[in-house]
Amino acid sequence: MVWISKKEKIRDISQAIMDAQRPIRILDSVKHDQEVIEEFKKSKYKSIPKLPENYYQNKGGAWDPKEKISELKTIRSTIQSTLGDDNPLGQLLESIVDEYVDVCQLINHRGKKEFHDYSKKLYGSPSDHLRSDHNTIFEMGQLLYGILGKINKTLEIPNSDKSITAEETVSILSERMKSYFGENVVDVQLSDGIVADAAAGGDKIKIKSQTLFSMRDIDIYEVHEGWVHVGTTLNGRSQPVAKWLSVGPPRCTSTQEGLAVLMEIFSFRTSVRRAQKINDRIMAIAKAEQGANLIEVFEYFRTEGYSEEDCLTSTFRIFRGAPLEGGAPFTKDISYCKGFVENYNFMRTAIRANRPYLIPFLFIGKVHVEDIPLLYRLHLEGIIEVPKHLPPQFRDINGIAVWMSFSSFFNKVDLKKVQQHYNQLFKKHL
Repeated sequence: MVWISKKEKIRDISQAIMDAQRPIRILDSVKHDQEVIEEFKKSKYKSIPKLPENYYQNKGGAWDPKEKISELKTIRSTIQSTLGDDNPLGQLLESIVDEYVDVCQLINHRGKKEFHDYSKKLYGSPSDHLRSDHNTIFEMGQLLYGILGKINKTLEIPNSDKSITAEETVSILSERMKSYFGENVVDVQLSDGIVADAAAGGDKIKIKSQTLFSMRDIDIYEVHEGWVHVGTTLNGRSQPVAKWLSVGPPRCTSTQEGLAVLMEIFSFRTSVRRAQKINDRIMAIAKAEQGANLIEVFEYFRTEGYSEEDCLTSTFRIFRGAPLEGGAPFTKDISYCKGFVENYNFMRTAIRANRPYLIPFLFIGKVHVEDIPLLYRLHLEGIIEVPKHLPPQFRDINGIAVWMSFSSFFNKVDLKKVQQHYNQLFKKHL
């Protein structure tokens, strides 16, 4: 019998996980057809569209969830027999496989109340507490709602004029991706089949055709879709052993999206309005969990001053795969703010613990922030290689280290007293 190394065994398990998850496309499986959105438009947003009984059947590809669950359970048994029950890497790989089983169940229950149960299990809920904290995601959303709403009334957003065509956007982003990743590495293309204005998948960035963009939009897509989403995919693909890092189960979503938001902020490319939009989706998901239906959520976005098209996009994002009557939304969009807080706290804690070398490993691939210490240990064992593509802020960690050092001190500052002092100063002179 030919001897097989531990690395080869891990590589083979990784490949099995990648092969098993390949046909599973969550967002393609739950998105609505344009006809449904047009029906809602024709009713002048007064009538909930009626979905056919088998509306979701074969969406996302004609694969059998039951057969896929059986395949995943076989892989889980292989992980246990190969690495053992007490092996930390084995436990991580088992948790990834278990998540894909839950994804199959999520897809199996599209359009039903049970869909929400699996969505909460996979992505969380606004009612969840932030990790190791007494505050909930919804409470964070309420706080941001008040702060961002006030700032938005007094702050201009430069470079926000939407006058750049989708074709021009593709051209500009293509050049930027060449500059960052190299020639012929990332493909930027037009697409009619995406819900958002831009989306990254593998080594591609898709731009919604027939849409106008601003230069600020392009700046954001460069770091959000390019540096983070495409970058972590390519970093995962470059791993000779840990190939599973190139694909991301839902457990990685909050870390991925939170990291993308962090990069928007660290590169000073985001805007108050964008932060508002991300936060308002949290508030809308909470409303839908509490029973608000498609019409009520749409009207919430209208009261917040969004364009008709933005209202439609955000509303149908929340009801992807979910009953349109309310009570059981798709909760993926809480990931942006949830992940931002979790990543920021991890980075701040790593600096305080004198372990700044852990921070770049957020870009090693599709990971959850809780996995980073284990992944670093696997790096020391020669199983994982350092990330190939890193944003400039993470190539030299000094700036972030100083930022996080001051951030740790800010927790000790009595903000109420500081606010009182400056409020008096503002009233005196403004």
